[in-house]
Amino acid sequence: MMLHIPQILHPDEVREMRGRMDAAPWIDGRATVGTQGAGVKRNRQLDENAQLTQSLADAVLRALARNPTYFSAALPLRTVRPLFNKYASAETYGFHVDGAVRTFPDSPGWLRTDLSATLFLSDPDDYEGGELTVRDTYGEHAVKLPAGDLVLYPASSLHCVTPVTKGERTGCFFWIQSMVREHGRRQMLFELDQTIQALRAQHGETDHTLALTNHYHNLLREWTEV
Repeated sequence: MMLHIPQILHPDEVREMRGRMDAAPWIDGRATVGTQGAGVKRNRQLDENAQLTQSLADAVLRALARNPTYFSAALPLRTVRPLFNKYASAETYGFHVDGAVRTFPDSPGWLRTDLSATLFLSDPDDYEGGELTVRDTYGEHAVKLPAGDLVLYPASSLHCVTPVTKGERTGCFFWIQSMVREHGRRQMLFELDQTIQALRAQHGETDHTLALTNHYHNLLREWTEV
């Protein structure tokens, strides 16, 4: 499942973040990938160890924490600290697969990458090309969202960023280890939760919404790995 979550960041937050990023130095994006990715990656990134990057990442994490749709869809257990990239002048990232595990800042061990996320920081009119293209069993799906919007998709998917032929595409990307590892179960829980919320908004709290909420939490209890 690919999920578009609007307005993770508000427009004023995007403007403030972009202003800080525009004045920062950028490095070769291949600094954070392995051999396979380095062969097809041509873009720039903020230094992941820079104080600015960590400050911007904290702002993104705070925005994610206030968004109930994101929590419902991802059921995040741990999140890799967000990184920031830029594409221009035919820069691209060819089809690749994200690593199954990554190191986790400020904690020993590894994080399993269940979900990948791209938070768009440039509006579609700011650049040409630059679509995030995700390939699954149903074909290829191109994504180009308004600034502040996020797309969430399985980290197991092959994906690419097509060449930016005009303007600049700036974004944020990160990975999530979910409390529920299996994608199908996670999707069922999300759809059940959204149905409960819709019924509650339409009818208020009833015996039926209470019963569905009970089933939701019992399934979550059964499938959660924490």
